[in-house]
Amino acid sequence: MEKIISPVIRLNEQDNVVVARMDLEPGVQVPGEGFTTKTPVPAGYKVASRDIKKGEAVVKYNIRIGFAKEDTPAGVMMHSHNIVFDHGTLDYAFCRDYKPVELIPENERAVFQGIVRENGSVGTRNYIAVMADSNCSATAVRRIAAYFTPDKLKAYPNVDGVIPLVTTLGCGMEMTGEPMDLLRRTMFGYMDNPNVAGTVVVALGCERNNIYDMFEKLGLVEGPMLKKIVMQEIGGTVRAIENGIAEVYKMLPLADLAKRQTVSAEHLVLALKCGGSDGFSGLSANPALGRAVDILVKNGGTAILSETPEIFGAEHTLTCRAKTPEVAQKLLDRIDWWLEYNKGRDCQINGKVSPGNNKGGIANILEKSLGASKKGGETALNAVYLYGEKVREKGLVFMDTPGYDPVAATGQIAGGANIMAFTTGRGSCYGCVPVPSVKLASNTPMYTRMEADMDINCGVVIEGKKNLDEMGQIIFNELLETASGRKSKSEAIGVGEDEYIPWAIGVLA
Repeated sequence: MEKIISPVIRLNEQDNVVVARMDLEPGVQVPGEGFTTKTPVPAGYKVASRDIKKGEAVVKYNIRIGFAKEDTPAGVMMHSHNIVFDHGTLDYAFCRDYKPVELIPENERAVFQGIVRENGSVGTRNYIAVMADSNCSATAVRRIAAYFTPDKLKAYPNVDGVIPLVTTLGCGMEMTGEPMDLLRRTMFGYMDNPNVAGTVVVALGCERNNIYDMFEKLGLVEGPMLKKIVMQEIGGTVRAIENGIAEVYKMLPLADLAKRQTVSAEHLVLALKCGGSDGFSGLSANPALGRAVDILVKNGGTAILSETPEIFGAEHTLTCRAKTPEVAQKLLDRIDWWLEYNKGRDCQINGKVSPGNNKGGIANILEKSLGASKKGGETALNAVYLYGEKVREKGLVFMDTPGYDPVAATGQIAGGANIMAFTTGRGSCYGCVPVPSVKLASNTPMYTRMEADMDINCGVVIEGKKNLDEMGQIIFNELLETASGRKSKSEAIGVGEDEYIPWAIGVLA
């Protein structure tokens, strides 16, 4: 007998809203809920499952996402027009639910085919990077990298490519303090990322991010796989390009010596991202990815949850799982920084989400955060890092980044991520060399429409064809295959060379 699928999804018995599984017209009787729709309810949007009084809390995931703006009868769509945003007071319950992870024995852990570096780190890709010290050397950097076409790299089959890393920063900025420290931390993180075999850094020569000072402060020493070129000293743009090409040619044979070998999944450092979210993201792709994270952590691996403005309102779901009170407090300190910095500004941490998020069924930042935080699974929170800091703790960690996708991902990669899982409901086309980005679609219509960009369809969860545990295992297996060298969709179509964007500290959603 065929299973009857309800037209709505109930997330918790205590909720007073449910989510439409499909587009609903007025007059639809909802089995098991005892109401009939009174208004149109688009797929992914909320509908009151009982009468809700003006000023009463609107509850989803058994957590308040706002208050009813007016008396709302059961069966009426609930969205930003009739839900009032109010963060309210949260119970942070430091460490109350912390449980050490029960690791799978080492000889039983999942494996992938990785590239072991001399320092013991493990890469999933093998790139040579050409990095701009500032925007003043951007053209030279792009010309050097563009020279190495697939045809020219045929002689080096173990090299995935030569990539440009160009920034708009590096000059016209503070010479000391956090902005410069952050930029240099990010640059060093990319040089040191296990997916990068070697780096040529190109500078104009007179920029505020002085290349000699940067090398000294970061403890960088030139060698076979790290070179610097100063355009004003070498004779200008043409000479810099010629010398850059020559330096890359010297690195290619050494980089090509890299061979994949069987390694434990404990060497995966997974960046967790979401972008272009919709009303289904927090029901399918995000919690399914959370299940994959729980599997990865039990295998000794690491996952980096980020986007501080997009966990606002859900931070208590992380502080209660923190390893120590200090970890929990550090997370709240970063949220406080964002709240203070964005006072009076039209940013999502103050309530309103992006037009795309809103059109997809998300009413406000509280609802978005509750869905976004589910990417972190249910495991303990072991550490909190500043933007681009080297991640050294295993398990689930948090990095302070903006919500803006390329800036957030750049920080995670600088922190050591060697693979990324990116969930989307509206249809983000994001990629980010040197790290493969595995795209998870929250709903089937979007997956079908944008299949060339999407790796996995989590919409089958919404359709009742897979549960979250099954989907989590599928995602974990896909991550292992991608880490072993299989190209993600974004890699296959060449997306990712322009998505290196270090954070210029300021207002970013």
